Amino acid sequence: MDFNVKKLASGAGVFFTRAVQFTEEKLGQAEKTELDPHLENLITRADCTKNWTEKILRQTEVLLQPNPSARIEEFIYDKLEKKLPSRTTNAELLGQYMLDASNEFGQGTPYGSTLVTVGEYQKRLGSAEREFIQTSAATFLTPLRNFLEGDWRTISKERRLLENRRLDLDICKTRLKKAKQAEAKAALLSEEVDKAEHELRVAQTEFDRQAEVTRLLLEGISSTHLNHQRCLQDFAEAQATYYAQCHHYMHELQRELNKCANAVGTSYQSAACPDPVSAAFPSGPLSPGTTAPASSSSKPKTLAMEQTQLPITGTRKAKVLYDYDAHDSSELSLLADELITVYTVPGMDPDWLFGERGNEKGKVPVTYLELLS
Repeated sequence: MDFNVKKLASGAGVFFTRAVQFTEEKLGQAEKTELDPHLENLITRADCTKNWTEKILRQTEVLLQPNPSARIEEFIYDKLEKKLPSRTTNAELLGQYMLDASNEFGQGTPYGSTLVTVGEYQKRLGSAEREFIQTSAATFLTPLRNFLEGDWRTISKERRLLENRRLDLDICKTRLKKAKQAEAKAALLSEEVDKAEHELRVAQTEFDRQAEVTRLLLEGISSTHLNHQRCLQDFAEAQATYYAQCHHYMHELQRELNKCANAVGTSYQSAACPDPVSAAFPSGPLSPGTTAPASSSSKPKTLAMEQTQLPITGTRKAKVLYDYDAHDSSELSLLADELITVYTVPGMDPDWLFGERGNEKGKVPVTYLELLS
């Protein structure tokens, strides 16, 4: 017990002496040992790395999870080292609402069937978003947190120890200076000066050793930068995959909705006006020499007939940006980064081109291609 009290008192005395030295340095009443310029540069770079890592980490968390309450919940589960329950994304929740609404309105109705189609694709988008969040958390956020909670804590500890060693060194320098001044006035014996010089040598050795340890740790920041660079590449790749999936799903959704709209329009037009010519002339076909009155409904048919007789335009090379699976025999499946030959056919949907790869031919979506000159 006595030993612990003595140790506590000794520690308090050292702390007080360092505090006095630090205060006098701030007030300009005591000299301060400056660190090596190379070590100072390493400290500055390390502080910059720590500060920007914290900012990038926080903003990435906001990007992946905009809800502050959800972020707090994730933080608590992480600190407790418990697995966070699987969270439904907003897109998945919206998709489920649409599916539930379709059951109320009837999936056989036009509105109900459209709700089913859009709802299913919303759930696919939500699933892709959840996968993106999980991948980004594992390959990007976790390494950044590990640096702040692991390597940086070690660096901070050694830097504090280095600062204490520096204060001890400067305290010894001050004591030696005062001892020499007292000796000159014959107030102290030479052994007091010898003792102060010995303490200074010990303090200098400990300071130099701690400066070397701190320098080696700070130079490891270069490896941290390389690791974070790889993490950034993984994050960008996860984003590219996620946005490509979203683009693919939305393009498919538009195709499905267009099919539904065309089917509804065809059914409506057939029921409302099965034959424009018969409706205009109910008594039968025109007799020779009779001229039918002009109508707006006849013009599109004439234009369509003229377009089918136009020649095919020139061919171009195109690079495939994303994989694409053909939905029927009229389409051509694509593989990312391959080169194909494409051309347009008059009358074709402007969102599509006709593609060729060897003996394979079929329609391909324009948004999946990069046209080459």
